[in-house]
Amino acid sequence: MKLITEVIEEQIEYITEAKENGGKDYKIKGVFMQGEIKNRNGRVYPMQVLDEQVNKYKQSYIDKNRAYGELGHPSGPTINLERVSHMITDLYKDGNNYIGEAKIMDTPYGKIVKNLMDEGASLGVSSRGMGSLKQNGSSQVVQKDYHLATAADIVADPSAPDAFVEGIMEGKEWVWDNGVLREAQVNEYKEEIEKYSKRNLEKAKLKVFTDFLSKL
Repeated sequence: MKLITEVIEEQIEYITEAKENGGKDYKIKGVFMQGEIKNRNGRVYPMQVLDEQVNKYKQSYIDKNRAYGELGHPSGPTINLERVSHMITDLYKDGNNYIGEAKIMDTPYGKIVKNLMDEGASLGVSSRGMGSLKQNGSSQVVQKDYHLATAADIVADPSAPDAFVEGIMEGKEWVWDNGVLREAQVNEYKEEIEKYSKRNLEKAKLKVFTDFLSKL
């Protein structure tokens, strides 16, 4: 069995709701998983496999308020509670898609997600699980031993590095809130960005943001 992650290319919807105390609840909604279609990784998830795993996931995790997801691309199937950014609250079938909803939590990494949303960054979702694959023509078919670890981690779309780097350059407090990113690291990233010419600035932004996610 191997770790299998799939980034969904569909746009996710941001939902913010005012709370009585003056704050806001942040949620995301969109396609979290897709079946019976060859994705950009060349893999196909049979609906029978997805249906079985999603039903188990809902009973064991969503219904018990412990369906967590992380920010970035974790390297293993286990949920690391220190990195949790959101809780998946619903997952339902729509044709060959599974539509999910998740509440962004008030954790250190959840705060980063909230601020990226406030800054207008586009974020995506990525499912994560373990399983074996069988070659079928030009596709790899996910087998019945597949185990879903989380229906959605939150991952960066192309605009997320821009919002993150702007936060660094403008000295915004959320960048290093709760010790997620220390001030010394912020200064190091600033120096890295300032070294690049305008022509290579986009490459620098992506490099800095990728480095940040790798240290989460």
